[in-house]
Amino acid sequence: MTYNLLTVEPLHLGTVRAALAQCLHLDVQEVDVADEDTDQDLRNWDALVLCEKVTVLGDVSTSLDIYAQESVQPQPSERELASAFARAAGALVLFPAEEAPPSAYWLTTESGLVTRARLYESDDDEPHYTIDRVEASVDRLPHVTVARIPEVVRELKIATPLGDGFAAHLHRMHPDEARTPGTPFWTATSSLGAWEKLVRQMEAAWAPSGWYPPELYAERLAARDKLERVRVQLPQNVAVLLQNALEPLDALFAELTVDDTGGLLRKELPPAEDAASAHGWWWHRRPQPLPW
Repeated sequence: MTYNLLTVEPLHLGTVRAALAQCLHLDVQEVDVADEDTDQDLRNWDALVLCEKVTVLGDVSTSLDIYAQESVQPQPSERELASAFARAAGALVLFPAEEAPPSAYWLTTESGLVTRARLYESDDDEPHYTIDRVEASVDRLPHVTVARIPEVVRELKIATPLGDGFAAHLHRMHPDEARTPGTPFWTATSSLGAWEKLVRQMEAAWAPSGWYPPELYAERLAARDKLERVRVQLPQNVAVLLQNALEPLDALFAELTVDDTGGLLRKELPPAEDAASAHGWWWHRRPQPLPW
């Protein structure tokens, strides 16, 4: 298994080697760590763990590319190894998040804190790294802004079984229209997926992010509006399938929200781009408490 870690502090080869051995429950001699100055002929290429250490510039100092052979058991996840390495090396460790933005990272400290981080890499020949934002305060990064990172919430991988089933049917029965942006079939599929993502995250108490950007919340309410408008453009059999998918989602949304009698939700949300269009009842119910 491969791991990609970055550390804020500069680390010596011996420190990296000892920390990896401790984290992976190995003898030190079973771990080979090398940097740009290491004589490659002197390396132990048969080691159970191979690590390439590179010195980098900016808010991080060390890049580690780690390969553990399959015989190394148990094989921790990247998050588990990063957290264990942070404790063992006494370092702040960053590792890539699963979401699409290349800036999406997690940061873990030796005390066990794990928080979202936004990391930018310059296009210079010798890249310069900038930790632009973290979602929780880290004492050793006093210059870094502490604020939520909304783009990763948009990219979270949320299971949408009802939307996936509806999309699979349309791709079987109407493949060309379903894959063409702007068609009623495409609009129904994409909007249903967006609506289900909102309801599923609400059901999970906004996990895994723990919050929800108001701009994205408004977009997904607008997606539900689109489903009302596009329904009349669909063949009867497809409209019935759409309704069958919507009914449990709408019921769950209603169960998880309260009447917004005071209009708090609309005051909190950004203005809708299609403000002239009619909005459905879902705009008049709100999560309690609001997730932002």
